[in-house]
Amino acid sequence: MSAPSFLELLKTFTTTVNKCTTEGIGIELLKKEYDELKSSTDIDKRSALHQAFRDLLLAKTDDIPAIETFISFAVAACRSEMTAPTIPVVLLGDIFDAVTLDKCEAIFTYVENNVATWKEEFFFTACKHNLLRMCNDLLRRLSRSQNTVFCGRILLFLAKFFPFSERSGLNIISEFNLENITEYGVEGSEMGDQLSEGQEDGDGVQASAGTQQQPQLKIDYNLYCKFWALQDFFRNPNQCYNKVQWKMFAAHAGSVMSAFSSFKLEEPRSNSKSTSKNKSSPTPMDIPPEEEVRETAHFFAKFLTNPKLLSLQLSDSNFRRSVLVQLLILFQYLNSTVKFKSDSHCLTVAQVDWLKETETTVYKLIEESPPNGRRFAESVRHMLSREELWNSWKNEGCKEFKRPDAAAVAATAGAAAAASSGTATEDQPATPAAATSRVASKRPRRPLGDLIRESTKQGKFFMGNPELTRLWNTCPDNLQACKGDDRNFLPSLEAYLDGSKERQDPSFEWRALRLLARQSPHFFTLFNSTSSYKVADYLESVRKKIQKDKNDVNKIEVVQLEDVPLKDEPGEPETEGFVEETDQMDTELLKTEQLTPEEKNTHKTITVTREQMAELAPSIGKDWKRLAAKLGYGTDEIQYLESENATVADQCRHLLQLWFEDDMDASLDQLAYILEGLEMLGAAESVKQMLATLSNDEKIEISDD
Repeated sequence: MSAPSFLELLKTFTTTVNKCTTEGIGIELLKKEYDELKSSTDIDKRSALHQAFRDLLLAKTDDIPAIETFISFAVAACRSEMTAPTIPVVLLGDIFDAVTLDKCEAIFTYVENNVATWKEEFFFTACKHNLLRMCNDLLRRLSRSQNTVFCGRILLFLAKFFPFSERSGLNIISEFNLENITEYGVEGSEMGDQLSEGQEDGDGVQASAGTQQQPQLKIDYNLYCKFWALQDFFRNPNQCYNKVQWKMFAAHAGSVMSAFSSFKLEEPRSNSKSTSKNKSSPTPMDIPPEEEVRETAHFFAKFLTNPKLLSLQLSDSNFRRSVLVQLLILFQYLNSTVKFKSDSHCLTVAQVDWLKETETTVYKLIEESPPNGRRFAESVRHMLSREELWNSWKNEGCKEFKRPDAAAVAATAGAAAAASSGTATEDQPATPAAATSRVASKRPRRPLGDLIRESTKQGKFFMGNPELTRLWNTCPDNLQACKGDDRNFLPSLEAYLDGSKERQDPSFEWRALRLLARQSPHFFTLFNSTSSYKVADYLESVRKKIQKDKNDVNKIEVVQLEDVPLKDEPGEPETEGFVEETDQMDTELLKTEQLTPEEKNTHKTITVTREQMAELAPSIGKDWKRLAAKLGYGTDEIQYLESENATVADQCRHLLQLWFEDDMDASLDQLAYILEGLEMLGAAESVKQMLATLSNDEKIEISDD
């Protein structure tokens, strides 16, 4: 008997599957028909059965309950090993491609309700890629603004279906969505016209309604630009680590929070007319606060940046809360330890203090926003604390979450109960299971990120090893510890030359010369000898000179204390052939050593005040941008200086102030040199005149002293 062809198998399976699904017959009839076809291979039978399922499903596009029953029948066929485990997901993908979005949303409910089925080991390994592809195809068809709820349902399903440690769903390297740009901005004149129109419309509405007028928030072009400019920092928080960008962010955030503080929101009140008409409806006192908030909740898929809407947006409690929560999220990121954050991305002490103060202000504004401001603030604080746990989990490599084995949990509980009741005595030692349970019941080790964060707050280091941690924390400043006296292992020159053991060392002369060059100026004195040159004789003469200088210094100190003239004492005669010029140079070196650091350095750094910078600014004039580019400032920094200062003179003065504060080598000489290189000769001449004036004043002060 020859094996039936593919078309014959397809016709047979189509009839059987259609009969089973329409008449409500179980999987037994299909299983019996499948087993009777022994002349065909399993591959041929599966191929025909797969095609029969797909053909029959496309004929049921209008009946959603029939589609769900058909997919359940396909799942039963998979469990009976008649089809591949992927066939139910393939059928779902086919039906989603063949129906409208409204029907897709209804059918997707079946996918959500059977998430436990897709997570079974039999289906998960084979279907996870097909399910992910099916959901991504649906997301491409949907509009993020029109089908927001359906998109959220798909993303929630994927979050339930895949485990937490699935790397395809994790932002492992902490990337930001830089494409989410909030576009805003019009010309200043247009902004004024639109704001005036919006305020007139708002006044007309209030006058017609006859309501009590509230103080209007003054909206101008600067507040509008500063408010929406914050969205760029929320889009890319790493900009805050730039010095100029940080100043811009701090200024904008301060202006926005000042606007929020000056314009308080009040609790919404119910209208008396509406309540009198609907007496049967429950009063606001009867409605729980949670239900009231849920009914009045709003959702913004994307911010609207029309200037006319800004006054209304700032008066909206939900809109205000969303902006304040964005600030809190940004503050948490800037303060947190992220594994893939660059080493240069760190805040100064002043910036950290500003964040703490501003965070307190933000929470205060949230508590003042109706309704239920305090409860909302506590919820936000709780969610951000949970976010720190997720951040620590990502820093540790996103370890997989596993449920503990039931047998191990039972054994641990039994061992704990036995230990508490004292069943294990000295005569009856504990069993290996009990010992294992004691090991398992040890306190879990704290995450490494928490230990590092705690040590950093205390100003200490955590090296992972107790001994290394102790050594690193011996001195907080490691560079200063290296400069300590206990780290200096070099002997003094006098002690080394007087030592008898050192002279036996073959490298004594070489070591002595090294110490002499390091510790004494006698190394640079002339050595004239009539006899042949010997290093040993030279070192001996140096030793005598050092001893003589030491005695002379002691005598001078005694004379200064007793105020008695010192009698000259003859020194030791020179027998080594040195000339008198050497003694004269040694005396000059000795006088130089006795000078104080203040007497040695008579040069004083000429400081430049703000008034002097203001005098130089007009001479530079409109060419200050060329000077800023030469000093290394970028385009964004130049724009920041322009936005913060109204006149050219103030812009130039602010540039000079930043340069003198930031650059350690900044000076008037350097400024004059740079201006001459830029062919700004008039400005360079003004700088030289100021430099000459300051130098003359300094000389006069020194002569008076």
